[in-house]
Amino acid sequence: MLTTLVGLLIIAVLGLVAYAANHPSDFRIERSTTVRAKPETLYDLIEDFHRWTAWSPFENIDADLKREYGGAERGVGALYGWEGKKSGVGRMAITEAEKPSRVLINLDFLKPFQAHNRAEFTIEPEGDGAKVTWAMSGHSGFVPKLISIFYPMEKMVGPQFEQGLANLKAVAERQG
Repeated sequence: MLTTLVGLLIIAVLGLVAYAANHPSDFRIERSTTVRAKPETLYDLIEDFHRWTAWSPFENIDADLKREYGGAERGVGALYGWEGKKSGVGRMAITEAEKPSRVLINLDFLKPFQAHNRAEFTIEPEGDGAKVTWAMSGHSGFVPKLISIFYPMEKMVGPQFEQGLANLKAVAERQG
């Protein structure tokens, strides 16, 4: 009986490994909202890392989050690093900024795990406001693919993007 249980366990583990190995390696998570504000207002809130404290949901994860700014004040070349007990260690760098429609960011997580992703914000005029889209894309190795079977990135990050966009909307609409 013990041999049967061990055999079933081995088959289950091998099945899980095979399932994870066949998961797509590339991912993209995206959320959008419509805001009653000028595209320039949204752009200014996004391309200046100093202003992220007003809307980013990741800013409130650690009460004593350590932040470090460098490079350009805003736009291309702006750098932002963070370190916190819950949020880990990471950094962002704006690599492209096309006012008022697009901001691309290299997003590097360093601890507790390493990941190198790309964040993209696009802003399109829509009616009396703008549609803003927040997306993140990247490539996952085997371990993140295995973890995503139990904790899908879409379900972990998607709600945070939705909260961030709701916060961004509130701040932008107050500014006009």
